[in-house]
Amino acid sequence: MATFKRVLVANRGEIALRIIRACHEEGLEAVAVYSEPDRLSPHVRAAHIAVPIGPAPAAESYLNGGKLIDTAQATGCQAIHPGYGFLSERAPFAEAVAQAGLSFVGPPAAAIRAMGDKTEARRRMQAAGVPIVPGSTRPVADHVQARAEASRLGYPVLLKAAAGGGGKGMRLVQQDGEIESAFQTAQSEAVKAFGAGELYVEKYLERPRHIEIQVLADTYGRVVALGERECSIQRRNQKLIEEAPSVAVTPALRRRLSEAATAAAGSVGYLGAGTIEFLLAPSGEFYFLEMNTRLQVEHPVTELVYGVDIVREQLRVAQGQPLRVHAGALQPRGHALECRITAEDPFNSFLPATGVIRYLVTPSGPGVRWDGGIEAGNEVTLFYDPLLGKLIVWGDTRATALQRMQRALRELVIVGIPSSQAFHLRVMADPDFQRGDFDITYLEHAGPRLLATGASPEVTAPLAVVAALLAEQQRAAEQSPPPTVRPPDRQSAWTLAARREALDR
Repeated sequence: MATFKRVLVANRGEIALRIIRACHEEGLEAVAVYSEPDRLSPHVRAAHIAVPIGPAPAAESYLNGGKLIDTAQATGCQAIHPGYGFLSERAPFAEAVAQAGLSFVGPPAAAIRAMGDKTEARRRMQAAGVPIVPGSTRPVADHVQARAEASRLGYPVLLKAAAGGGGKGMRLVQQDGEIESAFQTAQSEAVKAFGAGELYVEKYLERPRHIEIQVLADTYGRVVALGERECSIQRRNQKLIEEAPSVAVTPALRRRLSEAATAAAGSVGYLGAGTIEFLLAPSGEFYFLEMNTRLQVEHPVTELVYGVDIVREQLRVAQGQPLRVHAGALQPRGHALECRITAEDPFNSFLPATGVIRYLVTPSGPGVRWDGGIEAGNEVTLFYDPLLGKLIVWGDTRATALQRMQRALRELVIVGIPSSQAFHLRVMADPDFQRGDFDITYLEHAGPRLLATGASPEVTAPLAVVAALLAEQQRAAEQSPPPTVRPPDRQSAWTLAARREALDR
């Protein structure tokens, strides 16, 4: 490992902007990449240099590893930070980065590969003494073998893709007669999503919580756990709301979870930031679910509660520097919540939305953080994840954090496309959520009452006022001669000069 001064950020949206800011604070230069529809995105302007890498489809831009490496070399970068999603958990990409003489801001390819194969990960965790959900530790050959394994475990069971994640290639099987069709469906989905159809069988746990532990590891053999995050509010295995700490985790349980997480990371020679995910049963027993060998979307709640900049620690570890955090000094302070604000219509089955952001006001004030990747004028397409931004709040107690989140959600104004804002407001006001009485089936039970009657008047009223003002501005503009403006995709002379100077340094 070697020190570096320029980093290519191989991502887009809010996480690209987050990494670029961390680079600046570490005294590093950042190179942004962007696809054609992202040319006006905030992360493009925030970087020292911005390079177009192709058309909208991710396969021709953000997933083109060869093009990303070529761009890094052409712009004088010494490292690549993959963010999350896209190529962040692709072992061949991490290997290719290293072979090109660049530093990969993430774990070694061997660790990504070990934890990316779910059955391999289960075998390793079992060997390391980390409890795993009862089930197979090797892929099943066909539905006949899956049926035999399910009979041994007892129904209900889950069929899961060995190369999977995010709920893809996974099916719940309640009884023997469902296993053949479920196997075929899960396998087909796994092939489409991951290019591999291997499945394994796992016992289905009734109404667990989804708890994860953030870990950091450096080249000096230190692995540190930064407490837990509660991630049980999900829809179709996709997280919607996260918080830290969890109301279900006692200090004693936190120690046990942290010990298991550090043992898991240490067993694969992990480096940098990663997350060990567990299922917490109502009995208090917990089981290893998977490891995410990258930065998590929900990392800000841990940062606010523990006072650690996880992205800056990633950058330091990638340069061979020691962690600046010490396990003995880490204690959760206060409470943090995160709402993922997405371009989806929660009152129409969370249907993804497209369009142009016509007006945007983000909340601020004490204890409020907005990690966003959009601004007014940006177009939201179906080519990428619908995440618009993350609204994060901190309070000295969970009750304070809940009140602050409700205030911040009411301050948020997004005009032009539907968003999940109203849904989040309703969850924050829900008595079960306020009591902390929930698990991963929360939306199955609370969904009908939360989504039954349309959008919240607290959100729609201010939006209607803003929409009316925008309509009036549009009418006035149509009656006036158009002003002379610089084309939006053409850089000003001073911007181009500055970027040329940075490139030559």
